[in-house]
Amino acid sequence: MIRRFIGITALVAVVALPVVAQAQGVPGGVERGSREGERAAGPVGAVVGGVIGGVVGGVTGVLGVDQRPRFHTYVVERHHPSYEYQGDFRVGAVLPEAGVTYYDVPEEYHAQSYRYTVVNGRTVLVDPRTRRVVEIVE
Repeated sequence: MIRRFIGITALVAVVALPVVAQAQGVPGGVERGSREGERAAGPVGAVVGGVIGGVVGGVTGVLGVDQRPRFHTYVVERHHPSYEYQGDFRVGAVLPEAGVTYYDVPEEYHAQSYRYTVVNGRTVLVDPRTRRVVEIVE
């Protein structure tokens, strides 16, 4: 039984890893990894694929690596005003309630649960519920 589980895990990793490498963030990675894992190896594959997808998605961020340059260009072309953040600005920083304008992320980037804005001249993705910066798009 253990050998079978290890074999299935290896199979799912080989099949799902390239797919989830394109996933957007942890939620997207878990979803895509689970779906591809189940397709490759059934329920056990779904569990393993979800875990692998979450890890890979967490490393690549909300936007996939290939989407970052396009998204950055999209934002720059709109000439949004930049909010001046005082202090150490990094992922995890919480933006204030007032003074920051948030914009919807277009569907093509598969990150509709986030908003974007420009802070200190940098494009950032923000969780609208907490106003926490989740990704700085360079």
